[in-house]
Amino acid sequence: MKAWKVVGLAGLVGVAATGVVIARGERKRRAYTPEEVRDRLKTRVKEAANA
Repeated sequence: MKAWKVVGLAGLVGVAATGVVIARGERKRRAYTPEEVRDRLKTRVKEAANA
């Protein structure tokens, strides 16, 4: 029975860690201004066209 508790706790920790990673990425993404987003997209399009 103890093994199942450990497995369940490990799964819960994994889900929490995934949520933290997603939240960090979201905060970083939202920090861009619209002009920065446009510039980055234009740069990526040019790079893709040249590849």
